[in-house]
Amino acid sequence: QKYHKAYLNRFKNIWHHGDFIERTLNNGFIMRGRSDATLNPGGVRIGTAEIYQQVEDIDFITEGLVVGQDYKDDVRVILFITTKNNEELNDEKIKSIKSRIRKNCSPKHVPSIIIKVPEIPRTKSGKIVELAVKKHSSNYKSIFIAYADCGTGGLLEKKCKELGVKMIKGPHCYSFFEGNDKFTQNAENEITAFYLTDFLVNQFDAFVWKPMGLDKHPDLIDMYFGNYTKLVYQAQTENNKLDQKAYEISKKMNLPLERRFTGYGDLKIALLNV
Repeated sequence: QKYHKAYLNRFKNIWHHGDFIERTLNNGFIMRGRSDATLNPGGVRIGTAEIYQQVEDIDFITEGLVVGQDYKDDVRVILFITTKNNEELNDEKIKSIKSRIRKNCSPKHVPSIIIKVPEIPRTKSGKIVELAVKKHSSNYKSIFIAYADCGTGGLLEKKCKELGVKMIKGPHCYSFFEGNDKFTQNAENEITAFYLTDFLVNQFDAFVWKPMGLDKHPDLIDMYFGNYTKLVYQAQTENNKLDQKAYEISKKMNLPLERRFTGYGDLKIALLNV
């Protein structure tokens, strides 16, 4: 069924592989590449590979993702990039990227917007999810980012405003789960608290313990967590298994556990108002 949907659903009894070809006057064919990797800004068909070729040769860029977004009865090109050592993407760098693409490709290839992201989405096989990003940027009247600032220093909020999308308020998920107003009131008294959510309790080993090397060097526990005075588990759900895991984590970290049922806090309110 999955195989049939991928190749035989679009045209009855005809194989469709997802590539564009052009038939010439002499009955020859020109291969134009994958349909999901072809953009059409201003009615000019361009391949994303042409942009990738320029982006990949820029020193401070580690990876890029190009998508076309339906915008004002046209298609605008959006380029997402990751940078070496998480370098800042400033106006000078944006100008240099656009200049290189304009010089070596054409003005139509130049992205309307260039956005620095922490990571490029991929499929399970490691391919960049270009079609998925294009689909989600074009098929909805409005987009809501259920992700807080999380250390971007206001840059995420600024970029959301540029793109005309809304996002949840708050410095991080601990704040909006607790309720931003309540978290702000308690923040000064809990500066030495280590926070966990349902997700972090479930993924503690993968996101905290192993990346810090504590599975191999438990003697570093005091160095990492010696200045914390308690472990606060913000529970989004009533789950006995997660409660037990949170208790086990508190023992591993040598910290007293405080469990708070927060539910989804301001996230729930924000989503209900979308």
